[in-house]
Amino acid sequence: MFRTTATRAIPSTLAALRTPATRTNLARVAQQAAFRTSTRPANPSRVLALAVQQPIQKSLVRYASSKVVLGQDTEGEKKLQSEKVIALPELVSTDSSVHNLTTETGAKPSEDDVDMMAGVRSDFNTIVETFSLKDVPTKAMYMGLAGVVPYLATSLSTVVLSFDIQYAATHGQGLLFSGNVSEQLLHIIEPLQLGYGASIISFLGAIHWGLEWAKYGGEQGYPRYAIGVLATAVAWPTLLLSAEVGLITQFLAFTFLYYTDSRASRAGWAPRWYGIYRFVLTFIVGVSIVASLIGRGQIADLISKPVGPADRLRALREEQLAQLEADDAENKARLAGGDEEDEDEEEDEE
Repeated sequence: MFRTTATRAIPSTLAALRTPATRTNLARVAQQAAFRTSTRPANPSRVLALAVQQPIQKSLVRYASSKVVLGQDTEGEKKLQSEKVIALPELVSTDSSVHNLTTETGAKPSEDDVDMMAGVRSDFNTIVETFSLKDVPTKAMYMGLAGVVPYLATSLSTVVLSFDIQYAATHGQGLLFSGNVSEQLLHIIEPLQLGYGASIISFLGAIHWGLEWAKYGGEQGYPRYAIGVLATAVAWPTLLLSAEVGLITQFLAFTFLYYTDSRASRAGWAPRWYGIYRFVLTFIVGVSIVASLIGRGQIADLISKPVGPADRLRALREEQLAQLEADDAENKARLAGGDEEDEDEEEDEE
């Protein structure tokens, strides 16, 4: 058979493939050889396959004739097989053969596996730093903590007396006092706790007036004055309410004032430590109020309702209405008696 121009160009193309030319140059050589023939050109990819196949086969032959087969060191394996395995019982434990898929056997465990309580400790440290009050001035801290002592005392007294009343209702005699004495003492403590709470709320509002007069954080004007006015307006009416409703109202007032004070501290209207300082004091007062409400809730059906200011005002109003009705009846009777006398006099004149 006659060889075409493309067939005659193959030896020269293979020779070019053995040179350091790139694949682009090889493709260009094959294309130039194909253009020289007047018949159908040969497939360039087949030419490249033929050129690359021969070096790969030679490399495989050389690799198979070496001592290392498929990446394995036969001499090293024979050396390991000849060594004697030494038993080490002290290194064997219940978890020595258990490990994660991403770690090696016997490897040192990572800190994430050991320190599982890192997040809990971090939260605990945050709480400790919050209640440490390290940035609060010492005198302010001592005076503030001393200010919540009366509230704690009245709250604990309410809890103790409530337990004594409940114990007396069950066993006939209280542990400390009789049921009647405990109830009377409880009615004395109620106005003391409400009155002291109202005083503290008014005092917390007045602090903002002092900051405004001192121009701390600049002059804020009516917005800062309004805090003091609103605190007093909410505090004193609680004295006219019942013990339960008054304590709940004061709890809401303390919470609102803490929110206001924390915002003022962030806005620069108060010292930066004032927000944390108020949080601690509000937390103590809030716990005291909740304890008092729980104690009173246990004996709600065992004690009589004390006479409060609202009851006195209601009784005074009823007494005034009764007095007005009596005066009106007396006036009507006097007028009726006067009319009868006039009629008698007229009859005598006739």
